[in-house]
Amino acid sequence: MQTRRSFLLTVLSTLAAQGAPYAFAGERQEAVTGSEVFKRILSHADKGNWRALPIGNVMEKIAFEFQGTQYKGGTLETSPNHEACTVTLKAFDCVTFFETTLAFARMLKKGGRTTQDLLNEVKFMRYRGGALGDFATRLHYTSDWFADNERKNVIKILAQLPGAEAFKKKINFMSSHPASYRQLAAHPDLIAKIKRTEDAINGRSMKFIPINKIAAMESLLQTGDIVGVCTDIPELDISHTGLVIRTADGIAHFMDASTKTNKVTLEPGHIGASLNWSKHITGAMFARPLEPSA
Repeated sequence: MQTRRSFLLTVLSTLAAQGAPYAFAGERQEAVTGSEVFKRILSHADKGNWRALPIGNVMEKIAFEFQGTQYKGGTLETSPNHEACTVTLKAFDCVTFFETTLAFARMLKKGGRTTQDLLNEVKFMRYRGGALGDFATRLHYTSDWFADNERKNVIKILAQLPGAEAFKKKINFMSSHPASYRQLAAHPDLIAKIKRTEDAINGRSMKFIPINKIAAMESLLQTGDIVGVCTDIPELDISHTGLVIRTADGIAHFMDASTKTNKVTLEPGHIGASLNWSKHITGAMFARPLEPSA
């Protein structure tokens, strides 16, 4: 997943431009697909009293409930003409996997019981400042998701890990390739908004852990930490995402919605080794979930 919602093959697919006007807020359809999955997880959470656990451990339990779920890209692109906050529990891309896992954990910790409670948590995290607007309000770049959700006290970026170095890449993939995005192709007026977001990202001081230094700091990672895999692909920040899962044997694994297995997968071996699958991977950014306020 290179930007916020599209894996590279999807990003590079040119979508036909459409000229329909952008929909008003009242026309948005919000929905959660997979009510049976929601009920199953809620039942397991009640029986196990997951709410009493630290949020990272709640995320681990939810992530394993999703293990084996189908990988599917583009589930958020429901219309070229309006932005709707939707959630599916039956298929994930790499970002919707970690985002939904965290949202479900936050909902449980706050005593939520309904799919609307889950949707509210997703919406708060997915959109800049927690406010759903047009396509440009979605946090498309993962490093931007990190920064915005740190401001909202959802996560803490782990910028001071040993081996951290300045992340100096300039980000402008979306504004440079608007035809690859259904809503930008349909509404060129949104490109300027996206460009302003990219300029803001490029003005931040960010850090990452180079790939050859991850193994040395693995002991500091915790279950539930969010992983953004950095890339040398031009104009992009993060090419893939997932979670840290520390198993009973003490190994910190990487768990993701994988395009290799086409499902949510607990990757074998230490995270430092499992992240090193491509010559285009330069390292990773990490963020830790925070306990939500009621």
